[in-house]
Amino acid sequence: MNGTWHSHWRHAFKLDPDKTIGDEALEAICMSGTDAIIVGGSSGVTYENTIDLMARIRRYEVDCALEVSTLEGAVPGFDGYFVPLVLNTDRSEWIVGRQLQGLMEYGAFVPWEETAAQGYVILNGEATAARLTEARTALTEPELVAHVQLADRLLRLPIVYIEYSGAFGDMNMLWAASRHIQDAQLFYGGGIDSAEKAAQAAELAHTIVVGNVVYTDLNAALSTVRAVKHGESNLP
Repeated sequence: MNGTWHSHWRHAFKLDPDKTIGDEALEAICMSGTDAIIVGGSSGVTYENTIDLMARIRRYEVDCALEVSTLEGAVPGFDGYFVPLVLNTDRSEWIVGRQLQGLMEYGAFVPWEETAAQGYVILNGEATAARLTEARTALTEPELVAHVQLADRLLRLPIVYIEYSGAFGDMNMLWAASRHIQDAQLFYGGGIDSAEKAAQAAELAHTIVVGNVVYTDLNAALSTVRAVKHGESNLP
């Protein structure tokens, strides 16, 4: 694992600026012991809802990073920034096109020491991100390994992100990815809605990202922190 600002993260919550979260729930999430809050979403992200969520999170002492998915949602003031590159799509705009557009407009203001590229491999065809980017989600294990090696060894990206957003993924695929990671930090996200699933994914990935369950079952979301940070996978 490399020595970048996010390298110590084992658990992160991902909050969507386009979704509503109350003050009490947000406080519970930020005070849960998670390593970080990632702000980002696949649709409906604006400057206004992003800066509003950031300001609310900033009341707490927890790392707060922005996943830059739209130029409209590019907001200064975060601890760090992620720039996703979707590797398993044939649409080049999601690999380099939008990123180049962003650099042409804001390149002079990018905090490079706090900015990291994420090599996304999206594997749930029903996910909003998969439909938006037209990702080729039905990858075989050898195809997945090739994508991991492309990101990790050839492109030297700091993060490889296996994304099953909306569904709990095939842990055999995550295991295959983990076996072939050499230098990159392996993120996993998708369908983690219990301590047990959090523990399973955390055995294989450097960092797990918990998102949707925050809005449907707060207690279950909080249990994932304990499962990862303290090994409590069998909670009542």
